[in-house]
Amino acid sequence: MCGIAAMFSCCQRPVNAEALEKGVQALRHRGPDGQHRWLGADGRVGLGHARLSIIDLTTGDQPIANEDERLRIVVNGEFYGYESIQKELQASGHRFRTQSDSEIALHLYEDLGVHCLHRLRGEFALVLWDDRNKTIFAARDRFGIKPLFYAFHDQTLYLASEVKALFAMGVPARWNKDSLYHCLELGGYQSSTLFEGVFQVPPGYFLIATESRMQLSKYWDFDYPLVSESSSRNDSEYAEEFRCALDEAVRIRLRADVPVGCYLSGGIDSCAILGLAARHHSRPIRAFTLTFDLPEYNEGEIAREMAAKVNAEFVPIQVRQDEIADHFADAVLQSENLCVNAHGAAKYLLSRAVNKSGYKVVLTGEGSDEILGGYLHFGRDNIHRDADTRLSNRSITGDPQSGNVVGHRRAHAHGLEAIQALLGFIPAWIRTSAAQSASVFAVFADDFLDSFKEVEGFRSFFNDIDIPGQLIGRDRLNQSLYLWSKTRLPNYILTILGDRMEMAHSIEGRVPFLDHQLVKLVTRQPTTQKIRGAVQKYVLRESVRDLVTPAVYPRPKHAFQTPSVISNSKSGLSILIQETLRGPLLGSIPFFDRKKVLNLLDVLYRGDADSGTANDQVLMIISSACFLQAGFRLSA
Repeated sequence: MCGIAAMFSCCQRPVNAEALEKGVQALRHRGPDGQHRWLGADGRVGLGHARLSIIDLTTGDQPIANEDERLRIVVNGEFYGYESIQKELQASGHRFRTQSDSEIALHLYEDLGVHCLHRLRGEFALVLWDDRNKTIFAARDRFGIKPLFYAFHDQTLYLASEVKALFAMGVPARWNKDSLYHCLELGGYQSSTLFEGVFQVPPGYFLIATESRMQLSKYWDFDYPLVSESSSRNDSEYAEEFRCALDEAVRIRLRADVPVGCYLSGGIDSCAILGLAARHHSRPIRAFTLTFDLPEYNEGEIAREMAAKVNAEFVPIQVRQDEIADHFADAVLQSENLCVNAHGAAKYLLSRAVNKSGYKVVLTGEGSDEILGGYLHFGRDNIHRDADTRLSNRSITGDPQSGNVVGHRRAHAHGLEAIQALLGFIPAWIRTSAAQSASVFAVFADDFLDSFKEVEGFRSFFNDIDIPGQLIGRDRLNQSLYLWSKTRLPNYILTILGDRMEMAHSIEGRVPFLDHQLVKLVTRQPTTQKIRGAVQKYVLRESVRDLVTPAVYPRPKHAFQTPSVISNSKSGLSILIQETLRGPLLGSIPFFDRKKVLNLLDVLYRGDADSGTANDQVLMIISSACFLQAGFRLSA
């Protein structure tokens, strides 16, 4: 993986070459092996690239030009199965400058234009300059594994792998208060970010920009079948086709000119990936496992047993609670997001250790829960498919620390009623999000809340969703999976627990479960292959039963979490949060009521377990906002 940056002037003024250089340098952690940039002859377009050398270590520098140098491209990511496409393109007359996988996208665009995206398989973001048509073409992979942000400022279009690079290039660093409010409801929309004027290319979309226009277009979606189209075969057939597809997804992701390892936990997702990878590896594959100094969070022994079963080299990475506190702010700045737990900091430390061991590439188990219904809330959707879906007052109420919160609880109730009318049910994760957001709203400043009294956030969210084409007539579980995959998957899971924590230390994370060919297969299988009674990810368990240990096969989902702030008032993380929120930094953010936050801190260790968990998430959200404020010097 790498970091990419681009600038395109939509007027006659040239772009600022120094600003482009600053953007590339801001991405150095994503590409420490070389930083390069190119400017067009008229100075109105520039492309930048920070390289992490994975394939073609000697000739793969970017930007890459085509034969007549009328096209140039920068790519972040990997294209799998590129060798056969490369041969096909060479046979049709294309001449390659490199042996890298990235170059196939350049020549496919020559032949197919934007439709080249349908030939690309992998995790990627790219920006291409078409000089003949004076057009910027940018695209992001189907699931949002790789990030791609853009902003239009001072008649210039900016694009980059991370928001910090946009800021370095001159895009103003400002909070987007609407996004801050709405991301707490649903985990973020498809295109907006926490920052004013900064957007993301949604997963499965491409962007086209010329001097006079800019547009986003969708090139891929999940396309779950209608209920009436569901197929019916025996379990062994479904398990066999799933195993074959997952095995191929793992096998093609082992292609690299550097060593490839695996991230291993005690869950069936990473254990399945390791088991398959070990079969394709000529030597024992290295398995990196996070271990904690608190036994209730430690999966080390389960992971060790799994590594021994497949003859993998087990490498435990111990992370102490004080280390998490020391690097929590760093992890937040890398994520450029709000977090509800310090698990991102733990992944940040894991990636640092893997980098120090000399590795650049790991396979991870992310994405399995999103395609197979692995979270508990998906189980609730499945159980209540035919049940009464009347609103539960308990699910949408929070701790009303101010009178305004009551009004916002009513607004949430109205929003949930609208979802009920729209879909015929309320996905369990949206119901839970409403309850969690009420706890955060309880510490917002009254004037900030007042500005959203009439806003229907749920309605604006669904304006971006293709309800007739992707939801109506689909199974309730598949609808819930779809909506989660448009919000929490790219905006949180693949960010705070994926790309951003890995690339903070120049680690490329490859995600076999989000191979689009595998996902296409899974979407066509009946929901009973996802959830069977109380068993979640049923088809995965059956397809890899021979690969995993007896302890892993029946093990239910254990969310990856680090110890909470309230678990130990004397821990380094608790002290950090207390000092941060009681200090002057909180006052520089206009969205929170300092008095309400201090009241929450004062009673933090007096409540029951349920309220403690909610309060812990609230404090993590506020603290991460403080670190974003300090790190980026954001204005309101």
